[in-house]
Amino acid sequence: MSKKLHPLMFVGTGSDVGKSILAAAFCRIFRQDGYAPAPFKAQNMALNSYATPDGLEIGRAQAVQAEAAGIPCETDMNPLLLKPSSDHTSQVVLHGKPVGNQHAYDYWRRGVSDIDYRKEVCQAFDRLASRFNPIVMEGAGSISELNLRDTDLVNLPMARHAHADVLLVGDIDRGGVFASVYGSIALQKPEDRKLIKGIIINKFRGDMRLFDEGRQMLENLCGVPVLGVVPYYKDIYIDEEDSVALEQKRRQLIAGKLNVAVVLLRHISNYTDFGTLERHPRVNLFYTNNISDLEQADIIIVPGTKSTLDDLMELRRNGCAQAIVRAHRDGKMVIGICGGYQMLGISVDDPDGVEGSIASLPGLGLLPIHTTMSAEKTTRQVSFQFNGQPCQGYEIHQGVSDTEEAIMQTDHCIGTYIHGFLDNQSVIDYLLGTKQPVAAQDADSFKNEQYNKLAAHVRQYVDIPRIYEILSHD
Repeated sequence: MSKKLHPLMFVGTGSDVGKSILAAAFCRIFRQDGYAPAPFKAQNMALNSYATPDGLEIGRAQAVQAEAAGIPCETDMNPLLLKPSSDHTSQVVLHGKPVGNQHAYDYWRRGVSDIDYRKEVCQAFDRLASRFNPIVMEGAGSISELNLRDTDLVNLPMARHAHADVLLVGDIDRGGVFASVYGSIALQKPEDRKLIKGIIINKFRGDMRLFDEGRQMLENLCGVPVLGVVPYYKDIYIDEEDSVALEQKRRQLIAGKLNVAVVLLRHISNYTDFGTLERHPRVNLFYTNNISDLEQADIIIVPGTKSTLDDLMELRRNGCAQAIVRAHRDGKMVIGICGGYQMLGISVDDPDGVEGSIASLPGLGLLPIHTTMSAEKTTRQVSFQFNGQPCQGYEIHQGVSDTEEAIMQTDHCIGTYIHGFLDNQSVIDYLLGTKQPVAAQDADSFKNEQYNKLAAHVRQYVDIPRIYEILSHD
């Protein structure tokens, strides 16, 4: 039996510094080394979510980390999920089920809700820690948001509850890494500062030797060892946590490739649906709300959204809706997934104000469905057939459409509630017009290969033996 290790928590100097990816790497490293790890993030704010095997909802990042650990995902890995529905409000998902919408000010004030969120997330951690070893924990955003310190559920207060060893991750690619790392540590209370056992510098570009002196200076400045300097990578494919990365994917049309335009919605969700298609050598997939790009694309995809009616109204306002209809009339393939599927129908109605103040809007009229929003949320993993081949996916949506078909297909238009639809080879072969499909690597083996490559990359640049010493120290 493997030795019991302390929980390990990755916290950051800010958002998008690489905490989620490093947590996934260590889930795989611990699994490779004979341990039974599990991921944990007390509170996640993301529109990329995933359905657990028992039909509940968690953040996509923890589902990815569970895959890296080789175990099924469950709600205790992410007991609290906030899904923004506007600049000020979020749907609160507790233990995989929505418990209502809350204004950000009220949520952070605490005491407004009758739910003790801190108690709920701590109990979820305790359940997980009784079954797995070690727990790989992830913080959120920056650990130095002093105005939120008293209500923080996910960073150092959670580390204190878990008796975790904390590693601070800084992103050198965005600049200012000395100030952000030193400031993040210096601003902590003395008892929290003691929890931080190491620093990892992430996303380094260039000659690593150039940072040798900087590494020593940072250790002297902070009194904490730098346990790794991890280079930026481009050839490893891990699902990203949220739409921050979309800004880097606003590419243009490329002659000679199949140009696939994903409509850039304000409330876009689960854009991980497009990773498999994006990596195909014949495909140039990009995100846009430019009318000309949409009209010139070979395939248009209307993705999932947290706010179907609000995004549908915006598509009508900015001209994208009309451009999609014209492109379809000209023979281009249009695909709608989840909320995008609802938008392609005849109408979307919200008589009870589930999404907000918009009661009803006409859809784009490309599919013969009517959708009514409902408070009840559908979350489940599904199996389905496409072109005679077995396929897998999952559903996460609010709203009921007046059809029982999992996939609705008309002349060069496809709509479905199924996320992961485009991860299936038979679907990709159909869209690309592949006459004699070659045997492709299945999604599971591809993902495992990527987790192994990520683990090898991190092992090369992080002092893993030193981290084991820290996690074993009494």
